[in-house]
Amino acid sequence: MVLSAADKAIVRVLWKKLSNNVGVYATEALERTFLAFPSTKTYFFHLDLRPGSAQVKAHGQKVAEALTLAVDHMEDLPRALSALSDLHAHTLRVNPVNFKLLSHCLMVTLARYYPGDFSPTLQASLDKFLSEVIWALASSYH
Repeated sequence: MVLSAADKAIVRVLWKKLSNNVGVYATEALERTFLAFPSTKTYFFHLDLRPGSAQVKAHGQKVAEALTLAVDHMEDLPRALSALSDLHAHTLRVNPVNFKLLSHCLMVTLARYYPGDFSPTLQASLDKFLSEVIWALASSYH
């Protein structure tokens, strides 16, 4: 799935609108992931995973920073995300299906906060973008 110029523009406009709240939304998406898909907690046994915990917020901020990096480097996601891909594949050994679960929860979260903006076109573009991010993150697994 290739991101068109229109898809990239839609994602960039959305990210600009999210502004400094990306960490808040990423944190909520993580909380939703942990609640809806309890098996995702496996990789975080050492953290306090209760909603609102400082550790979940800190990891949500890391997710937000990674996604912002991806938005800023849509032209070459594999290179931009190669260090994260290696970390998750070789050190953390995270099952890449969890990236898809998190992306689903991020879409739900953003649709909740931006219902008027979350058109089918925006959803399709964001889904394509997140799928490309997942593909780049999973590239070290091959």
